[in-house]
Amino acid sequence: MIQTASPGVYTPNSYPTSDGKPMAETDLHRELMVELIETLKLWFANSPTTYVSGNLLVFYEKGNRRRHIAPDVFVVPGVGNHIRDNYLLWEEGRGLDAVIELTSKTTMREDVVKKRDLYLQKLGVKEYFLFDPREEYLKPSFQAYRRLGNRFVSIKPIGGRIPSKVMGLHLERSGKQLRLWDPQAKQRVLTPTERRAAEAARADQADARADEEATRANEEAIRANEEAARAQQAEAEVARLRHLLEQRNHSNGKNGK
Repeated sequence: MIQTASPGVYTPNSYPTSDGKPMAETDLHRELMVELIETLKLWFANSPTTYVSGNLLVFYEKGNRRRHIAPDVFVVPGVGNHIRDNYLLWEEGRGLDAVIELTSKTTMREDVVKKRDLYLQKLGVKEYFLFDPREEYLKPSFQAYRRLGNRFVSIKPIGGRIPSKVMGLHLERSGKQLRLWDPQAKQRVLTPTERRAAEAARADQADARADEEATRANEEAIRANEEAARAQQAEAEVARLRHLLEQRNHSNGKNGK
């Protein structure tokens, strides 16, 4: 089932939701793909019109159940951010604006030749990124292209990072990872794991500050009680001395008579 242009209205379709192929060739490719998808979903969480997905069947010829492709990661602004079983190009009325493929031994030729042509000619892809995490099959291991008319041209790096107009972010290699960079904040976009770690650290810091404040408050209460006790002792001593003085004066008065 897919959601049409009317939010919340679903209509069934007979197109498959799986091609029977594995999600990714290796643990590294799968984890990197999932991390990129989830990081981009968080980045666009407040954009109700931007759709982020990956490893989803995209059909590009109406009526032909065999004409499909499943990009590793893709971003499409302007189609609505909601759950889909598959992506029907003619129903959505929009191609895949940005696509990221994680190249491996078995996909390298397909990514560089077949998919590249298909993305350009059939799926309206505006930006195409290819990343070989192990730097084994793709030379160079990180490549990026932007549509110019009816062809793809290389995207020039900025400060060692590849800018994406579609995503409003820059992409960069970090070891075997493909990281996203926020050019406005001039910092990396945190992955979900990093966000959770940062939130946990902030919570721990807040707890530590609360404990410190409670300790200070307790120490201040103890000091206040000690000062109050000392004040009471001083008052008692003054009263005792006054009483002694009164007794002495009274005794002296009697003797004077």
